[in-house]
Amino acid sequence: MPTLIVFCHLRWDFVFQRPQHLMTRLAEHYDILIVEEPVHTEGQAHLKKTAVAPNITVCQPHTNVPHYGFHDDQIPVLQGLLADLVPEDERPVVWFYTPMALPLLQGFNPALVVYDCMDELAAFKNPPKQLLQRESALLNIADLVFTGGPSLYEAKKNRHANAHCFSSSVDAAHFRQAQNTAISHPEQANIPYPRLGFYGVIDERFDTELVRRMAEAHPEWQIVLVGPVVKIDPAELPRAANVHYMGQRTYQELPQFLAGWDVCLLPFAMNESTKFISPTKVLEYMAAELPSVSTPITDVKVPYGDVVAIAETPEEYIAACGRMLALGADEKAALAQRMREIVANTSWDKTAARMHELISTTVPGNKAKPAPAADAVIPARKEPLPVQAA
Repeated sequence: MPTLIVFCHLRWDFVFQRPQHLMTRLAEHYDILIVEEPVHTEGQAHLKKTAVAPNITVCQPHTNVPHYGFHDDQIPVLQGLLADLVPEDERPVVWFYTPMALPLLQGFNPALVVYDCMDELAAFKNPPKQLLQRESALLNIADLVFTGGPSLYEAKKNRHANAHCFSSSVDAAHFRQAQNTAISHPEQANIPYPRLGFYGVIDERFDTELVRRMAEAHPEWQIVLVGPVVKIDPAELPRAANVHYMGQRTYQELPQFLAGWDVCLLPFAMNESTKFISPTKVLEYMAAELPSVSTPITDVKVPYGDVVAIAETPEEYIAACGRMLALGADEKAALAQRMREIVANTSWDKTAARMHELISTTVPGNKAKPAPAADAVIPARKEPLPVQAA
């Protein structure tokens, strides 16, 4: 079985999202080694290896270098730790989720280089200063480029001759469990109805002011927020008797929370960090056959605007939530039928299978198209903007 080395900026045990969905399926074809960002530790540098799933090993470097991520000062130490990751004569497929790890490619003789661009990381808070330059270099080296949604594809397609759009997909069977309201999570049992819920990372992409205004406008609505708070001051979070923070939960628990909700929320802030996002949860909400309301995120509005209520202003968003709560039985049935049609057309199984096919048939050495100037991809900003995935 060939080896697939994955350099990832996200921890395997963080929110279960695109890398976990894809790698657990690609493990049918590859022995997968996931190299995470280093963890700061005192003492001698070492590589902690943990088998997390069949044919998947997480390799977590521990170093005493006092810098976050795949920082330049980390590279020499990491090269030493990864020197024996695969035998000298083996040619692994090397897959990047972050361009910052690109210098580590020098330690390998790859059969193929893949860049799965799941987020525009340069648009996130405090990106590394070398990120755009390093991404340009990765686009020149990569044999195959995947993007996490149509907006990202539009941004990258002219920068590489072998780019493919693979939007966020869904494990329909897993989230279909939520249609059984009897499995509603016991920790929300004492929260009154109606319940409007969101799960995901609560960070700079989350519109805290919108949620605050919702809670104030309708104190009878119970807003349930499931997920870790990352890179924003907890003091900025809306606090009210009808706003309930449930913290980070496992992937297995998500259908249980959905099972107790009336309306699902996609309250994303409209800023640089959300310009290219393709939220995985939109299809998961659909698999649960629950009505949902979103701000006008392009990769939600364009493909799903006939199913997801789209609202631009806080007043419109609150009104849309009210309409979704008031849907009659026939309206809910018609909406659920449309959701089933959409969900039936995609799955992580199909996505992973198509990616494997492309890896198997791509001839190494594809030449990338010339990259435009960096500011043609990411507009110039006056302030540093948000680096973590959705």
